[in-house]
Amino acid sequence: MLAKRPPMGWNTWNTFGDAVNEEVILENVDAFVKLGLREAGYEYIVIDDCWSKKQRDPETGKIVPNPEKFPHGMKYVSDYVHSKGLKFGMYSCAGTRTCDDYPGSFDHEFLDAKTFAEYGCDFLKYDFCYMPDTANGPLMYRRMGMALKASGREILFSACNWGSDEVHKWIRSTGAHMYRSTGDIHDNFESMKKIALSQENLLGYSAPGCFNDTDMLTVGMFGKGHVGIGGCTEADYRTQFGLWCMFSAPLMLGCDIRTLTPEMLALVTNKNLIRINQDEEARPPIESHTGWDNSDKRVYFKHLSDGEFAIGFFNLTERDQPVQTNLTNLGLSASSGMALELTDVMTDEAFGKFDEYINIHIPAHDCRIFLAKLVEA
Repeated sequence: MLAKRPPMGWNTWNTFGDAVNEEVILENVDAFVKLGLREAGYEYIVIDDCWSKKQRDPETGKIVPNPEKFPHGMKYVSDYVHSKGLKFGMYSCAGTRTCDDYPGSFDHEFLDAKTFAEYGCDFLKYDFCYMPDTANGPLMYRRMGMALKASGREILFSACNWGSDEVHKWIRSTGAHMYRSTGDIHDNFESMKKIALSQENLLGYSAPGCFNDTDMLTVGMFGKGHVGIGGCTEADYRTQFGLWCMFSAPLMLGCDIRTLTPEMLALVTNKNLIRINQDEEARPPIESHTGWDNSDKRVYFKHLSDGEFAIGFFNLTERDQPVQTNLTNLGLSASSGMALELTDVMTDEAFGKFDEYINIHIPAHDCRIFLAKLVEA
């Protein structure tokens, strides 16, 4: 089964937008492997919009790669990605045109799916722009889901309709393996925060086989690139990556891998955070209220396999302050005789044993995340 766990990889859009080309892909693939991202679990290299000519081939009807951007063709890029032990992904759109006005797959679904399969495609991101007035969103995704099954190749189906049409209620039935539930992310704290909080009541729809996609990560962009509007701090990125891991969201990096800093590399390859994200049960977290002033503070608690838990304390406010929770809110009563023993995911250090209440002072925009075990109080 594809997508037993949230997919992990890299997508060109956040940094490169329409500047995507063969050189960018190959150099980022080389950096991807050199930095150990493949060993950390990241596997998909996905080319987003703007890869093709503006019009289909008049003889074959196929979408054709732009020869100025991809002089050796798309199969060449795909083969290079595969030669590095990685998987290759592409982009199309359910409408007549893509979001940046290139040929879409509306009424060409089966031809395009076969074309992508010929390239050696393992992943398809499928957007939602330029839909005809008479088009039915759920039907368009069903059509591409069927076309991918007929392509003769196993291709992970990444639906991207931005949360339209209550997508969480029907998208699994289309054959999709992940689905965008939000608008586009930008590289600033408010954009990330808005996206994360908008999904709190929808995380229960995400499960093995089809995961809620809260958009590509901006971790490590620092204001550079196509969606680099404002930029973030290291604390912002810790919070973003921590939330995506707690939510079991796909981890699709969006920075320039060639310029990834050691600090950000350590964050996105943190074995404990990836373990939380990739837990085989993929259970959604609960959100525990943190008191009267909790409007922008969050505590998320998540059951993991093997009897363990993850608990994250997030200060989404503009000032340093405590973030707290009563363990009763998590299901652990004071009379149980049990406590939670916490280990810091960043340092692997023991943090303490708690049986009623946890209160942690956290800087603005930052977080603390722990693995937890039940022990006797």
